[in-house]
Amino acid sequence: MPRFYCSQPLAVGDTIALPDPVAHHLFVLRLLEGAEMSLFNGDGAEYLAHLASIDKRRASAVVKACVARDVELPYQITLVQALPEASKMDWIIEKAVEMGVAAIQPLAAQRCVVRLSGERAEKKLAHWQGVIVAASEQSGRNRLARLAPVDDFYAWIGQQDMHKRILLTPRAHQSLPDWARHQPPQALSIMIGPEGGYTQQEEDAAMAQGALALAMGPRILRTETAGIAAVAALNALWGAM
Repeated sequence: MPRFYCSQPLAVGDTIALPDPVAHHLFVLRLLEGAEMSLFNGDGAEYLAHLASIDKRRASAVVKACVARDVELPYQITLVQALPEASKMDWIIEKAVEMGVAAIQPLAAQRCVVRLSGERAEKKLAHWQGVIVAASEQSGRNRLARLAPVDDFYAWIGQQDMHKRILLTPRAHQSLPDWARHQPPQALSIMIGPEGGYTQQEEDAAMAQGALALAMGPRILRTETAGIAAVAALNALWGAM
């Protein structure tokens, strides 16, 4: 059954105009009136609907039922990702959403090759929001992961009202799996460095602000691998896979 995100109120019995990208997708799929689909708007529920009308540019649907279907993790994970090169961030966000992260915080760190500001940053955030929507449609999530604006590393670590922060670094003496085995499931922010990792100065500053330094094991993972591996490990150890 096709599944789509609609950023509008949904209620049983309503006939709604579907967003233009959804209408185009349905037209490409050659769906006919009466075809079933699943809709969600981020409120945590899933709505079953029938296609009421369709042409090349417009489509409408009748909402038939609301289904309570919660697939969110029982603890909130924020992936704090220093900006990687090229299109790696698309892949990271897509897989993080599939794994269930609640929020994504892009960071500008010293070794980041990519620098975003102004209009370019706004365009990237809009693009990444689209990646979140597509990954949520595919993975069955009914809530969208929150995407924060790109922040400066030192400005972000200076914030105090935050979850426990885990700094992943190969210099740590304890591994994330070893630590998590002895901890209850809890909200976490997982900090991933760019290519080349965070600098020693950045790591020292993060730990001075309370971040816990942990490793992912004896091997050094790429920036696009480390965060996804960390979330997968936590989900397996805390029983949320």
